[in-house]
Amino acid sequence: MIKLTNRLSAVAQLVRENVSLADVGCDHGYLPAYLILNDKIKSAVACDINEGPLHACIQLVADYSLEDRIKCVLSDGLCNVSENECDDIAVCGMGGELIAQILDSCPWAKNSSKHFILNPMTHPEILRKYLCDNGFEIRNDIIVKESRHYYSVFDAYYTGNKISCDKSYYYLGNIEHFEYKDYFNHLLNYLENKSKGGEDYSDVISAIKEKL
Repeated sequence: MIKLTNRLSAVAQLVRENVSLADVGCDHGYLPAYLILNDKIKSAVACDINEGPLHACIQLVADYSLEDRIKCVLSDGLCNVSENECDDIAVCGMGGELIAQILDSCPWAKNSSKHFILNPMTHPEILRKYLCDNGFEIRNDIIVKESRHYYSVFDAYYTGNKISCDKSYYYLGNIEHFEYKDYFNHLLNYLENKSKGGEDYSDVISAIKEKL
């Protein structure tokens, strides 16, 4: 049976039940295979921009005889995924800037019925800002620990309401639990160093210190 990492487990928990999933940056295809084998989703499109990971995904799908449930597609972001193939869209394992570009390039992303589960490996603040600026509402927003690393996982829906947020929101989002002090201390040090370059992060720094 497939066992997910902590990061992918957090993503899996945010996927709605009985939906069709698009997994962008599917790597070996563990996420969609796990969700189907556990009867959480109906079907999936697993896509990756690189042939190597996609071939690994195709092999996994064959190993579990899921060819009729998971479609494997070579795709740059969502370019080769059609609107009617998915309800939930997971975009994981890449930088926040790239995830924002993938959403911006998708002609059907601004559809209120679609549910996006996002896992930026770097710069979640850039992705949160993009979502706010473009009418998406962030809902769940969590920090996941895996080994010695920390990851952001959050989900969003398109509402059409563009929201101007203060800078602290882009860094802290809707995070409710602040038990991972190492993550927030690292973020604090990062922003204090960036402040030396002249940009004002005082509000964000104050907001983080309040949480710690």
